[in-house]
Amino acid sequence: MGLAVLFTSPYWLIQGLRHGKYFSNLGERLGFSFPGLEKLAAASQGAIWIHAVSVGEALSGVPLVKQLKEKYPRRPIVVSTTTLTGFALAKERMPFADAFMYFPFDWAFCVRRALNAVRPALVLVLETEIWPNFLREAKRRGVPVVFVSGRISDRSFSRFQKYLGIFGFYLRPFLASALRNGAAYLMQTETDTGRIRQLGAPADRVKVSGNLKYDMSLPEPTALSRWLAEECSSKQRWPVIVAGSVVATEEPLTLIAFGVVQGDFPKALLVLAPRKPERFGAAAEFIEQSHRKFVRRSELPIAGPGFSSNGANKVGGIPDDASVLLLDSIGELASLYQLADGAFVGGSLVEAGGHNILEPAAFGKVPVFGPSMENFAAIASRFLEAGAAIQAHSPEDAGVEWIELLKQPEKMQKMGHSAKALVENSRGALTRALEEVSRTLDGAAR
Repeated sequence: MGLAVLFTSPYWLIQGLRHGKYFSNLGERLGFSFPGLEKLAAASQGAIWIHAVSVGEALSGVPLVKQLKEKYPRRPIVVSTTTLTGFALAKERMPFADAFMYFPFDWAFCVRRALNAVRPALVLVLETEIWPNFLREAKRRGVPVVFVSGRISDRSFSRFQKYLGIFGFYLRPFLASALRNGAAYLMQTETDTGRIRQLGAPADRVKVSGNLKYDMSLPEPTALSRWLAEECSSKQRWPVIVAGSVVATEEPLTLIAFGVVQGDFPKALLVLAPRKPERFGAAAEFIEQSHRKFVRRSELPIAGPGFSSNGANKVGGIPDDASVLLLDSIGELASLYQLADGAFVGGSLVEAGGHNILEPAAFGKVPVFGPSMENFAAIASRFLEAGAAIQAHSPEDAGVEWIELLKQPEKMQKMGHSAKALVENSRGALTRALEEVSRTLDGAAR
């Protein structure tokens, strides 16, 4: 870890200066201060610590955190993340949690200070973040660490295999030693179960439990979603294409796909939602370069996360000649899928591994995504086999697919019903996770 920081520190320094990242939470990640944990000192019972690395894990963890608080009201619920966007989203979507913090760097002294501050009775890691020092220190203190909704993607597993092939004499026993410190591994699929066992997790602690993302509850309408629904209705803006979790360099590809739709539907509106806040400025530049007029969400006359209903640079609505709404906010995307006539899930037209398609699917919308879906391969495969999603191999293909769906409403409705049914019929990981928490806490108490 020390060598890694030494060699990569110039990169982190440049990124921190360019985007305002990393420095704001550096003291907390080093274990020097935990401003969100002061009120935990008076807790009579050990905390339940849930770690959700970023936005996707935080969203999937909302129902779990809520039910844990209802089931264990006397235990503090502490939520940690690694990214700034994940932290902001967790605070907004999990008001029932008692405290929020950034996960410590995986050095022993950082981990010890974090464990001293939280004093957990149990740690739940959403998906699969394997931090050897954290696992070892938790095991030394008798704190069980349970992995929930664990997965190892094709890309991650092939990377593991590559390094094990070169440094297996060291890495194989090292990984096995680290994984023996985990109390339980609740994996998403049989494939994930086999992979974590191959890496060294004890077979009797690994089981298939399902994907927690299927248990996500539908978001409530927001001030923005209600306002946009009225705006589109009154100005007859149709169709509405919502492109969510768009990553770096994917913005112009999304605009190309939307341009295809505009050829047949000139009053179409694109809601473009970059995955990370540091991409808001770049996305605006790409829209300008495409010679389109656009409105920033931050300019709209409505309150929301980080915005008030008053202030300078506000616009009264979306002008008739504006075709793009740039969603430069965090936490408002999910509710907008309900308004979508076409839904695109980003990170898939470039080699980024894709993002979660379940949010639009839960609303009965047909998810459209590109060829790169390695991070959600099992989910994407299920939806494609059921005729509940569309995989486009280029931005032009995505635009053509939307046009065909818009001109065949019965087909769109049938596919949307199939998508929603898949989500509903795949729930259950939440119940199994809660059962494991109960067993683990009871075992620790004994």
